Amino acid sequence: MANTYYEAINWNEIEDVIDKSTWEKLTEQFWLDTRIPLSNDLDDWRSLSEQEKQLVGYVFGGLTLLDTIQSENGMERLREDARTPHEEAVLNNIQFMESVHAKSYSSIFTTLNTKAEIDDIFEWTNTNEYLQKKAERINEIYKNGSPLQKKVASVFLETFLFYSGFYTPLYYLGNNKLANVAEIIKLIIRDESVHGTYIGYKFQLGFNELSEEEQEEMKNWMYNLLFELYENEERYTEQLYDDIGWTEEVKTFLRYNANKALMNMGQDPLFPDGANDVNPIVMNGISTGTSNHDFFSQVGNGYLLGTVEAMNDDDYLIGLDN
Repeated sequence: MANTYYEAINWNEIEDVIDKSTWEKLTEQFWLDTRIPLSNDLDDWRSLSEQEKQLVGYVFGGLTLLDTIQSENGMERLREDARTPHEEAVLNNIQFMESVHAKSYSSIFTTLNTKAEIDDIFEWTNTNEYLQKKAERINEIYKNGSPLQKKVASVFLETFLFYSGFYTPLYYLGNNKLANVAEIIKLIIRDESVHGTYIGYKFQLGFNELSEEEQEEMKNWMYNLLFELYENEERYTEQLYDDIGWTEEVKTFLRYNANKALMNMGQDPLFPDGANDVNPIVMNGISTGTSNHDFFSQVGNGYLLGTVEAMNDDDYLIGLDN
């Protein structure tokens, strides 16, 4: 009998049921930006000040950079430490959707901005010291960190660092503006909540195998990294939001989501900020259901995707066994 050279993945023999339930949830949620009529937001866009338009462009530029890291480097590095072949498949799905996320921001730019404005956005993104610092720090961990450190970096990126950018479209959604742009952001948030929870779960499996001393060492490293990232994120937030007056509200939102990232990994929250401390307009933006328009009708009923679910506070700790 010939020796096995390569083993086929067998979805009928599941080592970890969370792999299967996550795969099913992610495929059920599949979406594409091309199905959302962003041009319907042009009237709202024209009503914004030049300062607000620049803010929207810059936050989406920053989000594009972070999603690019996840799609090009992050998931590839996490795959190296997969515990099961099914986990590798889930990470493949996540990697593809991170590419969809990054591409979605360009669809927004194409709809709302001129070519000169788009060039300015990407020039700003690719040279901003705070954006580049967090990109370099996260990517350095992806390249040189331990399997658990890489998972921490990924969860911090998806459940914490994205939210300085998400605040802006959620604020406008809460004020009944840019509803279609916000649909994309809500779909991305829905994906990221699963990504962060799944990778946080995989972190917990490895963390629980450590000795007590090793666990304490890992926790110290994790909280020190969070402080480092938060300090940089404060500067980034000040640069983006000082002129428009939202800085302190965004920092509260960041601290709230930093706690969510820690909780995804089974750790104690660090900051005192809870949902009630976040601007209720933004929380309303998260919790608002899908807009009334049927944005898949352009391709007929044959194109069936998961419904855009209402984002409640509990969705950050989404139950993967549902």
